[in-house]
Amino acid sequence: MKTLIFPLARRRAATAPSSAAGARLGWLDALRGIAALVVVLHHFDVLRMLPFGGMVWRNFDLGLFGVMLFFIVSGYIIPASLERRGDVRGFWIGRLFRIYPAVIVAFVAAMLMLPAGDGSVALLRTGDDLASLVANGLMLQDMLGVINGMNVTWTLCYEMVFYFFVTALFTRGLHRHSAPIAVGFAGAALAIGTALAPQILLTQLGSVRLLLLIATPIVLLGFWGVLSGNRRATAAGALLLGALGLVLATLNSRAVAFETLMIFATMFAGTVVYRAQHGTVRRVPALLACGSVVLAGVLVGWIYNRNGVQDSTWTSGWKAWSLSYLGAWILFGLFFLLRGRRFPRPLTWLGAISFSMYLLHFPLLRTIGPPLGVPPMPESTLGKIAWTAVFLTVLMAASHLMYRLVELPAQRLGKRVQQAANRRRPAAASAVVPPRPARDGGPETAAARTRDEAASVSRG
Repeated sequence: MKTLIFPLARRRAATAPSSAAGARLGWLDALRGIAALVVVLHHFDVLRMLPFGGMVWRNFDLGLFGVMLFFIVSGYIIPASLERRGDVRGFWIGRLFRIYPAVIVAFVAAMLMLPAGDGSVALLRTGDDLASLVANGLMLQDMLGVINGMNVTWTLCYEMVFYFFVTALFTRGLHRHSAPIAVGFAGAALAIGTALAPQILLTQLGSVRLLLLIATPIVLLGFWGVLSGNRRATAAGALLLGALGLVLATLNSRAVAFETLMIFATMFAGTVVYRAQHGTVRRVPALLACGSVVLAGVLVGWIYNRNGVQDSTWTSGWKAWSLSYLGAWILFGLFFLLRGRRFPRPLTWLGAISFSMYLLHFPLLRTIGPPLGVPPMPESTLGKIAWTAVFLTVLMAASHLMYRLVELPAQRLGKRVQQAANRRRPAAASAVVPPRPARDGGPETAAARTRDEAASVSRG
């Protein structure tokens, strides 16, 4: 009897923490799933199927809503993942294996499925294959004057620069100052607006290849540092990456200045929410910081997203920008308040496959549509429903396969690479910032409370 009961009890005890962490983080998975589905429906042109779609388009942009929701969630969890590890090298190995395998498979699949004339996939199809491959390989193409290899990968460029910022702040011991950083980016967005022209560096240098020749060695040297496991090299590499990211984001982004700056303000505001939740930032300053960012996001739309600027932000006007931005924060806030509840499994499953959905939806849309005679959009209600059902079914099946066959094995391989790196040089050697004494149960207590939490969500 003991041999039957005790192993069962041990198994239950072992799975209880991870199950509890999964339940606590169901709200984040659900948000990711919703964000991915909204972006998919935006590119699917679902509003054209609805009788009131034109009114929605004029006042609410589904694409902006979805990507801003993604950015808030990333800002919430990415710094937590780094600080939980305390290991810059481990963080970067995890990120690289989390992103690149899926992106590479998506690129290969898209290039095999779509003809060379299809503009949604431009990797090695721009007339300068070397520049296309290098810039997209660094995942900085949107800030290096190179066409995105796939039209949806522009957001990954901002994610990469955010990783640069987070790593640099962590190695300098400034990572707990998320609130003033978020407010600073938001204030800069309000002050600068459209005063800075896009791609100033590229205009001054006059050559994409020259800009790449300057930026690429800096990125490679920075990555050598953060992956070295050496304390000083890690700090120097992180500083290089952070400085380059700041220069590119402010002086060479393809987007208008207020949009670029508000993206980083939004991500750091997501970090503020995490810190307030776990006691490393007081609630009142956190509320003021997040409120300032949300207000700035609404105001920049009203002030700047008009008189032709909306063509650069791909929105219909200031209402579409401002209401979509506000809507992303409202939904995040609602789910945050409900974070203790268990969310429906279909939503959390969508969150698990959200990255694959995001990468695959446009190539699949362009592949499935023509054989079915779409476009033009079906005129009958039944035809619209059938087309939507076929597309979403194929997309979710393909995304699930990619998640199981590419994403999960790549993440497991990343863990093995981390373990091998730690055996060669112990992880403690690359933990740059030692924990500081905490007030009110601060960083150490919060880290202990959320270790399972951050570990569970770091896969996303």
